[in-house]
Order: sequence, then C-alpha cells, then structure tokens
Amino acid sequence: MIENEAKLSNAALKKEKIRQRYKGIDEDKLEVIPAIPIENIYDDQREKRVAVYARVSTDDPRQTSSYELQKNHYQDVVSRHPGWTLTEIYADEGISGTSLQHRDAFLRMIDDCRAGKIDLIITKSVSRFARNILDFIDYVRQLRAMQPPIGVLFETENIYTLDPNSEMSLSFISTLAQEESHTKSEVMNSSIEMRFRRGIFLTPALLGYDLDDNGNLVINEEEAKTVRLIFFLYLYGYSSSEIADILTKLGRPTKLKNTTWSSSSVLGVLQNERHCGDVLARKTWTPNFLDHKSKKNRQDRNQYRQNNHHEAIISRDDFIAVQRLIANAKYGHKGILPVLHVISEGALKGFVSINPRWSGFKAKDYLEATSNINKQYSITPSKEMHVNAGDFDLRGFEIARAQFFSTINKISVTFSYNHVQFSATCVRKFDAMEIEMLIHPHSLLFVLRPASKDCKNSIVWAKNTNNKKIPKPISGAAFLPNIFELLSWDSNCKYRILGTKRQNKNEEIIVFNLRDTEILIPNSSTDIDNEDDCESFLSFDDDIEPLGNKNNVLAYPEEWAYSFGNEYYYQTQASELSTFAENKNWNSNAKGETYNPEPLNVTNINDLKEGISTMINDMKQEVPNE
Repeated sequence: MIENEAKLSNAALKKEKIRQRYKGIDEDKLEVIPAIPIENIYDDQREKRVAVYARVSTDDPRQTSSYELQKNHYQDVVSRHPGWTLTEIYADEGISGTSLQHRDAFLRMIDDCRAGKIDLIITKSVSRFARNILDFIDYVRQLRAMQPPIGVLFETENIYTLDPNSEMSLSFISTLAQEESHTKSEVMNSSIEMRFRRGIFLTPALLGYDLDDNGNLVINEEEAKTVRLIFFLYLYGYSSSEIADILTKLGRPTKLKNTTWSSSSVLGVLQNERHCGDVLARKTWTPNFLDHKSKKNRQDRNQYRQNNHHEAIISRDDFIAVQRLIANAKYGHKGILPVLHVISEGALKGFVSINPRWSGFKAKDYLEATSNINKQYSITPSKEMHVNAGDFDLRGFEIARAQFFSTINKISVTFSYNHVQFSATCVRKFDAMEIEMLIHPHSLLFVLRPASKDCKNSIVWAKNTNNKKIPKPISGAAFLPNIFELLSWDSNCKYRILGTKRQNKNEEIIVFNLRDTEILIPNSSTDIDNEDDCESFLSFDDDIEPLGNKNNVLAYPEEWAYSFGNEYYYQTQASELSTFAENKNWNSNAKGETYNPEPLNVTNINDLKEGISTMINDMKQEVPNE
C-alpha cells in the first residue's frame, strides 16, 4: 500500500514540473529574430533571371498565331517588371503536354535551371507546363529543392510554386488538366470511330497518290511507277534492302522527296493495302493517352476495311502474294510463291511434300491437298483370317511396341514446336545429306526420302564430323505448327516416334507412324508456357518414380495402358503400310502435282522480268545528266 502511494506521488510531481515548464518565460527576456517574409512575386523588386515557357499542341500553321501571341505577351510582362531580365523564351511547337517525350525546349530549360542560369519560370497555365500530374508535381518539386529554389509562376491560375500554400491547389489543378486531356482523347477516339463506321477514312500522304479537292485518293502516275517497280522486284525475288539500293541509285524520290531509300521505307510501301485499292482503318492504337505510344492493333479495337475504296496501282492478288512473302522472309524463303505438292501415284500416293521454309500453308491445306487426289484414306480394319490346318492362329496376339524395349541405336525422330531432331542411326540409313519430308495427313504417316539439291523442299539433315554423319537440328517454326495441329499435340511437349527403313530394290524410304509416339513433358512448370497445360501429367503418387530425366517426364498415350501393341493381323495388313510391300512398284521418287489451296492470279515470272526491265530503263532515261 505504502509503495503504491509513493508511485502516485512521484507521478504527480512530474506532471507539475511539466506544467511549470510550459508556462514559458517572460517575453522581454526572449529575442525573436524574424524570418524574411515571402514577398508577393509581383512586389518582389530583387533582380531575377526569368525564363518563359510556351507551348502549342500542334504544328498546324493556324496555331502559329497562338504561339507568337504567347511569346510577345511574356516579353512585355518581363520588360515591365523592375529587376526582371529575360534570359530566353523556351518554346515547344507541335508537342503534346501529356508526355515529356520530344519536349526538347522544356528539358533544356530544366537543365539550365540545374546549371544556375534561371531564377524564375513564367508560363501561361498549368496545362501549358504539363498535363501529366506525375511529371508536373515531380518537376515542380525538383525546382523547389534547388539552391536557391526556383519558382514557377502560372499566370492564368495566379499560383506561384514557392508559396507554401500552393501545392494542394497545384495538385488539384494539374489533376483537372490531366483529366481534360483524357476527356479530349476519348472525344477524339469517339469521333474517329464514328467516321470509320461511316466509311470516312483518314487519308495521309501516300506514295503513288494525290488528294483531289474532295479528299479522295487519285493516282499520281509518276510516283505510281516507283510503287509498281517495288512490288515487281519483290515478287521477282529481290529483298527489301536490295530494292532500296536500286531505288537510291535510280534517284527515285519518296513521298517526302527523299532520294535515299531504306529497307523499312520499302517495306512501308509493300505493306500498305491502299496500293491495291483497299483501306484498312485503325491498324494501330494508343493504349495510354499519357505516353502516346502506339501499338499494333491485334483486335484490341474495332478495325474497318473497305475493298475497292479507290483506284488500285497493284492488283489485289499481287498484294496478297507480297504479304505472304514478307511473312515468310524470316524463315529464309526467297522467290516466287510456293504451292503444295501432293504425290498422285505410287506407294506415296496422297503424301504431301513439306516446305520447310514456308508458313503460308495451314493444316487444313494439307488435308485438302490429300483429299484432292480423290481417294479414301480411312484405316482398313484387320480382316478375319482363315487359318489353314497346321498354321499358327495369331488372332488375339499383339506385336509388342518397340518403345517398351531399349530404343538406343533405333531410328527415331523427335518433334518440338520449333525443331525436328533425327537420331544418329536415322541419318546414317541414307547416304544422302539432304532429305525431303512428306506427310500423309489422313493416315498420319511421316516419310523421309533422299533428295537432291535441286529439290525446292530439300533440307540438310546431317553434317560430317570426323568422317561420321551427325544429325543436324532442323528449324521447323514455319511448318511444325501445322503438324502439331493435325495431331492435336501440346506445343509445350516433345514427341518422339520410332521409325523403320523400307527398301525395295534401289528405292529406300524411312517411315514413321505418328500415332505411335512417346511424349516428353517438361517436369518443371518453368519450362512450359502455360502451367495448366501439362499439370495433369506432372502429378504422381508418392510410390511412383516417373520415367525420363531431369528435364522431361516420359509418358505414353493413355490407350497404351490396355495393350502391349497392335493386334498382329492389323499390324501386318494395315492399309496405310501395305503399299510399302517389297513386291510392289513403289515409284517413291514420283514428283508431286501442284495444289494451290488459295489460287492467286499473280503476275507471272516472265511478265515480272519484262516489266522490271522496261521500268528501270525508262527511269534511267528520266535521270537528269549531271
């Protein structure tokens, strides 16, 4: 009890001491040194080096009056104020205020502030200084933190940034300025959308065309010669950089009258659909009104196409052909458009030759090419066999799959979504260093046959190292997506198939049955594009040790769990394999018939050659003698 009373008494004493201390002392004993008062900027008579910042949003000549008025006004403002000296008028013309990109004058002004060349910045309004609230507040604070501090005077709002009470007002006003830009952006997008819906398209300057009094595109014949030459050269097999060199040597002007061409400027001509008379509106769009960065429109916004909008310089088929060639240039394809080749006779009847450097064909094109041979390719079920007395009756027996045994030194091929890899045993079965790949999209057989260098679809599949043939990985980005689609394969996994070499006299092929495949599944979710795609394959009971290695889990099709292999008579008499019987005439070297899934009436090679020669000779005549 006594101890508690002592504690309470001690606490009361401490509180009393605090009260006495905060009563303060006699004001006569305290000297106050007053701070320098913040003067009204208009009453401040001290010398200041003043910078003016002016900006107009567009470089339209009609905006020049606004720009000049701002400059003249602030020259008068500075000259009338005692002590102020104009250092420079920093002016950005034709630049948006929502981004600091390309605002060279603004950024140069900030650098001069850091260098101690400026004491005060005057500008018309917050929106002239910046419409992006983050940029605005950041630069105002940077200027205020400099030694000595630099203030910004916004005339319209009558706000001076060195006023300690200004920040809340500035934040509010800059927010309104940013939102105003956002609203204007939305209004402009809405206006453009309404125009496009009514077929009223934007008509920027375009090589080969002029605008008439009504804003319609009309052919400029002199410029159209350049456009035709560019398309003809590309269809003939010239690259965009080679075409650029030719045009530069010929002195052909661009739309901006520049006679030096680049690969990108040539591609700009080749990829503009207006040259074939069509219009595709909104090919790009701007996700963020603050940075104005445009991106390719991948159905993010409505697009509008109008065919035959104006007179064409290039036929639509030639234009489509060029777009396909451009899309496949990255796969090493050059020259005239390829067509599908499908074998129409012999053991390989119905097989389609795979073009390894062309992505223009789709899975359905392979199917249609085979169907075009007018033959049914459904799998024939095993026939009931009559067993003679003394013969073994093998009905009900199965031929065990080779995959269940050691596959070392076996013929095999492994497909991933981008590459094909043959085994060393496979490449050593042929003497040829080049092969042709063929697929039967109905029976799902994949066949290799030796190929000569003049075969357009041949591919180098091996290299000699220390007198041994070593398999060479084959890039398949152009054609493998079709294979994966035909077989409903998962693009995240790899597929390994065992094959057999078939020989008939001097003919030899290697056959792979694409139905009999092992699946190599990435055993780490970091190795697949979509973690959910292979999730079901990657879960195992605690007492199960999966097959495979540290990178992949080895899996088999689910139906393999219920059998050792194919039924004996089905395996030996399957219709898709019976054509390769040794006692038949294979004619495995038969050339394929052309099948064009989407026939285009493209300018033929002879007309291209003649047209190019004529146009270049005419253009040389037009070049003035120096």
